[in-house]
Amino acid sequence: MQQKKPFKQPPKKFHPKGVSILYEDWDLLVVNKTAGMLSVSSETSDESVLTHLNEYVKKGNSKSKNRVFVVHRLEKGMSGILVFAKTDAAKQFLQDKWPDFKKKSIALVHGAPKEPKGIITTFLAENSIHLMYSMPEAGQGKFARTSYETIRFSDNYSLLQVNPMTERKNQARVHLADLGCPVVGDKKYGTKEAGIKRLCLHAQSIELVHPFSKEPLSIDTKTPAYFNMLLAKK
Repeated sequence: MQQKKPFKQPPKKFHPKGVSILYEDWDLLVVNKTAGMLSVSSETSDESVLTHLNEYVKKGNSKSKNRVFVVHRLEKGMSGILVFAKTDAAKQFLQDKWPDFKKKSIALVHGAPKEPKGIITTFLAENSIHLMYSMPEAGQGKFARTSYETIRFSDNYSLLQVNPMTERKNQARVHLADLGCPVVGDKKYGTKEAGIKRLCLHAQSIELVHPFSKEPLSIDTKTPAYFNMLLAKK
């Protein structure tokens, strides 16, 4: 395989706002997204991780043709690992292999599951106001499976490791609500709680195959300090 010259990151002054770079080379750019930031721009906002990263790879040169390619997205309220490609070939490889990569999230939830670990399997459908809900049988829903395991718990909350074995819209949030343990800060599928600053769901780790070298690459992040603070709260 042809070797590429060593990669050197742009100067710090060009580094994007609102994200921290976890890994970067000629083919990949992996960042830790902050909660509340869009992965890609919407009809109502141009502010997104994608926008900032495209500015970053241009190194201040507006005429540069450098850009990043979207591989997947995270919900606006989530924080955590977000993977971008730097070439179309890398994007295609990563998207083709995406279902095979191991991805784990962590969630701070209300209460505690009756079983400390398990697998939730339902069929997810969407209603007229764009809320997802579970169905016991296929019908018009899409098959969804999520495994979970309790890591720590307190009087009011539990910290769960969550593995989305399929990828459906709002899957983890719906399944944890089905479990009777909605994600803390989830106003859509849980309960509104005064003083909670964010959705407590974080994409914590990924094990993927590098699109150029084909070598395994593992990336991890720490549990957000805010989760630990709430867990320790009496």
